Parts: sequence; C-alpha cells; structure tokens
Amino acid sequence: MNKDATVPDKPLSQNPHAVREAPEKNLERAIGHEVRTFRKALGITVSDLSASTGISVGMLSKIENGNISPSLNSLQALSRALGVPVTAFFRRYEEQRNATFVKAGEGVNIERRGTRAGHQYSLLGHIDNNTSGVTVEPYLITLTTDSDVFPTFQHEGMEFLYMLEGKVTYRHGDNRYVMEAGDSLFFDADAPHGPEVLTELPARYLSIISYRQARPVD
Repeated sequence: MNKDATVPDKPLSQNPHAVREAPEKNLERAIGHEVRTFRKALGITVSDLSASTGISVGMLSKIENGNISPSLNSLQALSRALGVPVTAFFRRYEEQRNATFVKAGEGVNIERRGTRAGHQYSLLGHIDNNTSGVTVEPYLITLTTDSDVFPTFQHEGMEFLYMLEGKVTYRHGDNRYVMEAGDSLFFDADAPHGPEVLTELPARYLSIISYRQARPVD
C-alpha cells in the first residue's frame, strides 16, 4: 500500500532562503552592534542605559563602538537592563562552520550492517560536533545481482531516500513502495525497513539518515 505525500498540518517554520545580517568577524564589534540595536529598540539613550547598569557613559560608548571587550559582569548588567539573554550579544559573531566536499566517485566506502548483504554504502560526507545538534549521514547505496533482499534495518532517527536508477520495492513497516528513478521516500527509521524486491538492477539511491547527536557524559 502506498501513502501519497500530504500537506503538513502546520506550516513549515524554516525558511530555506532566509538571509541573516552580515556577520562580524570581530567579536567586540559584534557585541557593540547588538547592544546599540537593543538599546535603540527600547527607545532609551546611552545615559538611560548607564543609569540602569552602573556602567559609565564613556564605557558604554566604547562598548557600542566595538573599541573594548566588555567584562562578563558588564554583559550581565546589559542583559538585565535590555531584557535579553547574554547570548543575544554574540549572534552576529561569525564562527567557523564546517563543510564537506566530495568529488564524484570519491565517497568513502564503509562497513555497515547492510554491507554484509551486498549493499554497497558510500559515505558522501560527515561533520562531527556541528551547531544543529543533529548528525546527518548521506550515503550513496548501490544494489547489484549479488545483493540480498531485506535484511530488516531498524535504527533511530529519520531517513530520506531518493532513487537514482533501477527499480525496487521498498518496505517500511507494513507498507510497500515501488521506487523508480526520481521517486523519494521519507520515514521514521525506527520502523523495520529495507528493499524487499529488486526488480531492475543495478539500483542506486541516496540515503540520508539524521539523528540527534549523542550528549557527552559528565
């Protein structure tokens, strides 16, 4: 039984085309910009902010202009006076973000459970300790005449499949989906899943698995 794609019950909150303000590479300027922005949003003067924080007008001017690195006590005082968390002062600071680029044919072939059944997994990229709190594993999976059908896969997270070539019947839970080039399947990976009928081989598809990063043990 196939289940067609449906419109989400709630509007998607993520805007894939959103653009943030240009980030700052200098931490002091990034903090100063945010302090000034929050102060002006409240419609208060530097003198007003000085009176409520105990920080001198001259020091506040230096902070807003990015000429000095404010102490933690100063940031806490500004946080209380402006009604924002301390972390809000750092949001424009440009931290290094990692990326993985893999040339065609250069993915890393790795051993996974399905590999023993003739399923070739080529890992296309991996980033540890990213800022999202989510680990994503993108694979290019190849099935050939040597591949067995349906060792039942079951693991945490979500999985997205995109069929590139060939034709297989893919099982998820009690449902079966006939997948050809251009078809996709997105599912909860905690249910039993895997290719059940290999109709046209070789078959290749992208498998993108995502799951929460493991929390460090204290």
